[in-house]
Amino acid sequence: MSAAANKKLVQQVYTDSANRSGTTFLDNLAEDVTWIVTGQYSWSHAFKGRDAINNGLMGHLRSRLAAARPRTVAFNFIAEGDYVVVEARGDNVTKDGVRYDNQYCMVWRIEDGKIKEIKEYCDSALVERVLGPFPAERKLAAA
Repeated sequence: MSAAANKKLVQQVYTDSANRSGTTFLDNLAEDVTWIVTGQYSWSHAFKGRDAINNGLMGHLRSRLAAARPRTVAFNFIAEGDYVVVEARGDNVTKDGVRYDNQYCMVWRIEDGKIKEIKEYCDSALVERVLGPFPAERKLAAA
């Protein structure tokens, strides 16, 4: 796929997220997709495969938020070759009523029209303070 087509796919994922609707993300994950939460904090991990991402990483995130689907709004997309880099900001509230509006830089790699890899860069101190530590048992289940 072209850089423009890759960018269009990732833009649709974020449009769905901003509207808390759609299945573009799950429908376009490669079988062997990896989501890497960068850094050295409890959420840092390479979540490998659809189930590890949907039920491990995103499942735990959804369990902490008031809304059924997280909302992330993108405001900048840069695409070249197989890569799309996105700047985005979350717009969420936890079940405890605390705002969780993290800032993200996400690096997406698209291969043969499918999302192959995501690298997440964010404010890890905010994650730990608002969402708490990531449960080790969810990482083990996702391994």
